[in-house]
Amino acid sequence: MSSVEATGRVPPIIAVVGSSESGKTTLIEALVSNLRSHGYRVATIKHATRELSFDRPYKDSWRHIRAGSEATLVVSVGQVVLIKPILGEVTLEEAVRFLGPDYDVILAEGFKRSDVPKIKVCKELEEDSVSDLTNLIAVVSSRAVESKVRVFSPSEVNRLTDFLEEMFLKTEKGAKDR
Repeated sequence: MSSVEATGRVPPIIAVVGSSESGKTTLIEALVSNLRSHGYRVATIKHATRELSFDRPYKDSWRHIRAGSEATLVVSVGQVVLIKPILGEVTLEEAVRFLGPDYDVILAEGFKRSDVPKIKVCKELEEDSVSDLTNLIAVVSSRAVESKVRVFSPSEVNRLTDFLEEMFLKTEKGAKDR
């Protein structure tokens, strides 16, 4: 049983979505910094479209997995990396279970097909629609975008942070403090 399942508490999860080079990572960096400065514990999950390569052939962790270990945890000063071979792709919800409940909010980069609330980041010259996303809560764009949700410019990260705090975190923090 994971720690999320044991406590029953899942922190709010907000996905930041958009095309490649749209500014998703830059936005997440700014949001993490802002939310941390407001006293929140923040975790992030990055959806990678290519296979990751942490486990190099013939290194110890690779040898552990090849010998039959279902997972191996590589621990060093200041870092922990979990290597767990899987079939298929991990869903956002499964990834959250790996993190556990020790955070106030989780920001996910990617996962546009998930059901969690989403912030769409638009490229400057991008013509794609924001209407193709489920559970869209905000758009970040440097140009005018027609949307039924709040639109922020890339320079309005403080306002976006306040919006997320009001929408997801103040009620969560109040419940935790009781």
